[in-house]
Amino acid sequence: MRCIIFANGAYGDLDAYRDIIREGDKILCADGGSNYAFQLGIRPDCIAGDMDSIRPEVMEFYATLQVPLQKFPPRKNFTDIQLCLDIARGWGAEEITMLGSLGKRLDHTLANLYAGMELVRQGLRISHFTPECWVYIIDRELHIIGQPGDTVSVLVLTDQARGVSETGFEYTPTSPLMMNSQPYAISNLLTGCRGTIQVEQGILAVFHYFTAGLGTPAPK
Repeated sequence: MRCIIFANGAYGDLDAYRDIIREGDKILCADGGSNYAFQLGIRPDCIAGDMDSIRPEVMEFYATLQVPLQKFPPRKNFTDIQLCLDIARGWGAEEITMLGSLGKRLDHTLANLYAGMELVRQGLRISHFTPECWVYIIDRELHIIGQPGDTVSVLVLTDQARGVSETGFEYTPTSPLMMNSQPYAISNLLTGCRGTIQVEQGILAVFHYFTAGLGTPAPK
């Protein structure tokens, strides 16, 4: 089961998200993310958070549709995105794609990237989509489908990552050990239409920027 989570970040062209949303089995909104679902005419399966960002008219509209609302106090030891990730896991999601989770505030962007790490360790597939790029959080293998010349960057989210390899790219790592304090695996280029990134130990964030149009759906 694939769950789509609407966050309250930067979106850009909302129409660029429609194909991704259609591929979801469940729709979950993190607080103000429901404002964007509302603009797209989407009825979420649940709205969760402390409700400090959702517009009153949006809350009222979804209340008339009897959309389940899970409200939490503002003073809490987790973010609204963490709440939604936990709910999605409870639903039995095997794959989670987050929208609006990047951009706006850098601290929120970083928190959203780190928030999915534990679920990745548990075997879930976690990714973030924008009209300009996909970001995948991986601990094993990732096949990227794109166009020659697409930019792909790799960052280590754990302290270090072992057994890292990249095939189908212009540059290959000089060492199978990568450290988060030495982020050199930036701005690599696809040489064909397919590239593979592998890691044996540790967690990576892989950024795939598109050279033309929207990217392909997240790899399975």
